[in-house]
Amino acid sequence: MSEYVTYPRRHNDLWLNEYSTNNLKLSMRIKEFLHSERTPYQELLIADTYEYGRVMMLDGAYQLTEKDEFTYSEMMSHVPLCAHRNPEKVLIIGGGDGAIMREVLKHDTVKKCTLIDIDERVIECSKKFLPFAGCSFSDERADVKCMDAMKYIHETQERYDVVIIDSTDPVDFAAGLFQAGFYGDVKRVMNDNAMLSELTESPFVDRELMRQAIREMRNVFPVVRMYWGAVPTYPGGMWTYGIASMSDEPSEPVREVSPTRYYTNDIHRASFILPPFLKDMIQ
Repeated sequence: MSEYVTYPRRHNDLWLNEYSTNNLKLSMRIKEFLHSERTPYQELLIADTYEYGRVMMLDGAYQLTEKDEFTYSEMMSHVPLCAHRNPEKVLIIGGGDGAIMREVLKHDTVKKCTLIDIDERVIECSKKFLPFAGCSFSDERADVKCMDAMKYIHETQERYDVVIIDSTDPVDFAAGLFQAGFYGDVKRVMNDNAMLSELTESPFVDRELMRQAIREMRNVFPVVRMYWGAVPTYPGGMWTYGIASMSDEPSEPVREVSPTRYYTNDIHRASFILPPFLKDMIQ
């Protein structure tokens, strides 16, 4: 016997839409607009939604939500960090909301975490409106620089054990972050046993970009793998990540971390088991 559920009519009918493609959008009903501005680099919007809590959008694309950001933040950070034998210095490119840094600083071995984000307003607004993400900027190990990541990579003399590329979609000022030239520049600041992780988008919505990222990484690094996980509010719900290593195999964790809500060492291993369709795409 079927059971039908009816929802009461609501007076508030404001919706926040992300148009992922010309034919696909994700829409959330808004409880309250918290902040909106045009920064020197992008459109920044923060709102409180009924279904996913507080959300941040940049140029009309969801960057994180209070309800599910941990699924992405934990997989971006803990996979390379737990596969590395002794990660002491970490570089985050992008990630101005602070969620990746929050996860990185759960590792006691990390002595310094440098975050490079070009847009200072993203950082400041995350501190104010998204404390669940921007809670680690005051940590004594946090080194936050508001500048062009490519300029920093070209000029710095620092060397890192783990590099995490948490960029926006590769357009405008972020367009060069999925190219072999950029990976080559990043390789210069990586130690001999370093690892790099990067979002490689959706296999259903951004398959060509995903292929390009993995191909370009293979042109630069000796060891390149793909892993995946669930991020409900990203296009398609299934999200992929590329990981490159200068030496060690990244699919086998050698360390543990806690507390976490998504990542475990077993999830780490399982995330490298690719469905056949995904394996075929990147071969």
